[in-house]
Amino acid sequence: MRKIIVAGLGPGSRADMTDAVATALGEADIVVGYKYYFQFVQPFLKDGAACVDTGMKREIDRAEQAFQLAEEGRTVVVISSGDAGIYGMAPLVWEMKLRRGSDVEVVVLPGISAFQKAASLLGAPIGHDLCLISLSDLLTPWERIELRIHAAAVGDFVTAVYNPRSHGRYWQLSRLREVFLQEGRSADTPVGLVRQAGREDETVQLTTLSDLDVEAVDMFTVVIIGNSQSYMRDGKMITPRGYYTLDDEVGDSVKPGQQIMMESFRTIRSELCRHDYPIDHLWALLHAIHTTADFEMEDILYTDTNAVSTLYNKVKTGKLRTIVTDVTMAASGIRKGALQRLGVEVKCYLSDPRVADMAAQQGITRTQAGIRLAVAEHPDALYVFGNAPTALMELCDLMRKGTAHPAGIVAAPVGFVHVKESKYMVKTFTDVPKIIVEGRKGGSNVAATLCNAILCFDDAEALRPGRDL
Repeated sequence: MRKIIVAGLGPGSRADMTDAVATALGEADIVVGYKYYFQFVQPFLKDGAACVDTGMKREIDRAEQAFQLAEEGRTVVVISSGDAGIYGMAPLVWEMKLRRGSDVEVVVLPGISAFQKAASLLGAPIGHDLCLISLSDLLTPWERIELRIHAAAVGDFVTAVYNPRSHGRYWQLSRLREVFLQEGRSADTPVGLVRQAGREDETVQLTTLSDLDVEAVDMFTVVIIGNSQSYMRDGKMITPRGYYTLDDEVGDSVKPGQQIMMESFRTIRSELCRHDYPIDHLWALLHAIHTTADFEMEDILYTDTNAVSTLYNKVKTGKLRTIVTDVTMAASGIRKGALQRLGVEVKCYLSDPRVADMAAQQGITRTQAGIRLAVAEHPDALYVFGNAPTALMELCDLMRKGTAHPAGIVAAPVGFVHVKESKYMVKTFTDVPKIIVEGRKGGSNVAATLCNAILCFDDAEALRPGRDL
């Protein structure tokens, strides 16, 4: 029979070979392949069947010999480990059939791929979108491989790496890890290493992207890198599909709105120009960009060292119980659930009946008058500005006089008159934790979201914003 069967043997054990492949081997007149794999097929061959070895790196010779034998009327089985269609012989056999114009029938029988077997040993790491990348540059230029690595990292794919390292190709896996980290993949991303999957000397190891020991990887190893949702638990690596999300500690479910916000934060983090911000600053920055969709925030958002965590700890310990805003719009954007959960009160004096009288009598703006009243009653509050630079300047004046002693300041007034100057003024108070949107930009929505970043700072490490939505 003029026929070539391209068969994937699976990773190596009989339990992982399909019945279809075993049957095909039993019908073969000749098996063509690399001699290392003959040990896996011998038990299935009929009497008189021959095994033809073409040697390593001679895939074209292997395919040509298979066609020559099949065109003589033989049933030929060309074997590949894993799945013959994944970095295996199937594409080459089909290309050669077309180039030769051969009428030999070609059948491809799939097998369990090495990455599938490795994944089953690791737990469930490939439960969501994934890609396969070979680091062998024998047939593909490295420049193209690196483009694919960048795409996998940016796209947040679970990534299985074939041909990760050999004696002569020792640096490519290190470069892949560097690219993934540069593109925003967390250093704590789970990584699975499975060597000789499905064979007697099989080994399984779990590590992280930052702790990956490249020297421990060789050509017999499949590397599986998780996505931003992958995690390790009880010695297994899991990539959730999204049916529900496990909290690291209490296992509670995530509301749809919070899930969207979490995905947005992951997207923002992956698109930042820098990926080495301290978590304190990063948390405020992610909130600011999420609210504005303005990546210029990366250049203009200023935070004192540990300002966010310092203010959160003041709230947590009960030292900070009042937030004062310059306008009601800023107050309305601070999450009510967070305020209630933490026992914090928000006050805006702009609508206080005393404000209009004071402003008229003293010839100042209503927001200035509101700050004077606020300082008289709450000198140690967190002061938040999203609209009025004159109000921020008033607070600075009262601080200079020793009347105001704010727990912290969020300075995000917006506009064209005195806006920059007000922010220059407040920046000089080095003993007060500050978050400042520098330049002309800002707004009540930005000021409010920066407050929310403070109130939920305990969710920063897990990158789980929006608990109070």
